[in-house]
Amino acid sequence: MTRLALVVLPSVIVLVCVGATTAIAMAVQRDSIREATAERVSDVSSELAELDQIVQVLDSAVSREEATAELQPIASIVERSAGVDYVVVMTTDGIRITHPEPAERGGPVSTDSSAVLSGERVLEMDTGTIGRTLRAKNPVLDAEGNIIGAISAGMLESRMADDAETALWQLLPWAAGALAAGLIASSAVAAAIRGRLRRHDAAARELAQVGRTAAALREQAHEFDTRLHVVRGLVAHGDTGEAVDYIDGSTSVSTAVQDDAPAGPPLLRATIEALRAELSGAGASLETVIDVTGEIDDPVMLVLANLCRNAGEAGAARVRCELYERDGRISGVVEDDGPGIGELQRERMFARGYSSKPDRTGTGRGIGLDMVRRTVAARRGTVEVSTGMLGGARFAFDMEAST
Repeated sequence: MTRLALVVLPSVIVLVCVGATTAIAMAVQRDSIREATAERVSDVSSELAELDQIVQVLDSAVSREEATAELQPIASIVERSAGVDYVVVMTTDGIRITHPEPAERGGPVSTDSSAVLSGERVLEMDTGTIGRTLRAKNPVLDAEGNIIGAISAGMLESRMADDAETALWQLLPWAAGALAAGLIASSAVAAAIRGRLRRHDAAARELAQVGRTAAALREQAHEFDTRLHVVRGLVAHGDTGEAVDYIDGSTSVSTAVQDDAPAGPPLLRATIEALRAELSGAGASLETVIDVTGEIDDPVMLVLANLCRNAGEAGAARVRCELYERDGRISGVVEDDGPGIGELQRERMFARGYSSKPDRTGTGRGIGLDMVRRTVAARRGTVEVSTGMLGGARFAFDMEAST
């Protein structure tokens, strides 16, 4: 669950950040629209309250109809040019002289105007005849400072909402672009995290496998060391027959020397006989063609032994081993009549930890062929795998005879 959170967390952070930023931007935009609207209606109301033509009409004794005829054109022009929804000129009795709807002219105002008619400047949200509006009210004063009327200018709340919606649609493409870019970046981060976690898991599994293998090898080494001491004691006292019997009883395979024991150096002969006995216990026979006269060291024996054991473990019934020495180099072939190795497996079978056989011991597999590859490479050699004449796998190697 923690790893899933690490992978998903970058995308969640991007979504939260972009969403929060968009919400904050819209809130700021709504506040900005409201402030701009308040400033607009306040400016319109205050400037009209000081307009000489309006002051003269309100200060004169003309009838309401004459006042409307003179001031309504001015109010209509201001509404269109300033972008407000209404401009109302009222008398001190609260009677409308101007209004965008003709039927409302000459009637009393629909909202409380006592504050403005007492000399206060008013900015409020209220509901009137055309709907809910943000309105500014200013008193109109004569030359002596007496209140002779008032001006009210307002804008519908629905228009402010429309402006906010328009701003939102203008903002959405930028928010979507930021979200897409953020998700792409977070996906790249998540992919990098997943890659690191996979590599970490692979390293942890390999380390655990190495630990199991090391523990098993320590146990085997301890057991083998004990047996060597027993054999040494028997040989030191001249009991060679008992030593051979002890060795035979300590192994799970037959170690009888074959009549067709190969020619060659003692170490090579002993290795071949040990491999023959080991393969015999697995139900496989070992055929050899040896053309080596010089001494063979441990790295060559390691390559030969691992390839022969690999053939036996693959289920072969017949294993053939050839070994030649030419001009300071050792070349060899190990082939079998087992199931063989597919083309896809050949590309990765020398990788450490890879094995086509199940790990039944818990100590790890896929080590032998990796050791073969590294040993041959250390002797400036090559190893190749193909299909042999016996029908199974064929390993051919060439390497320096010694360092």
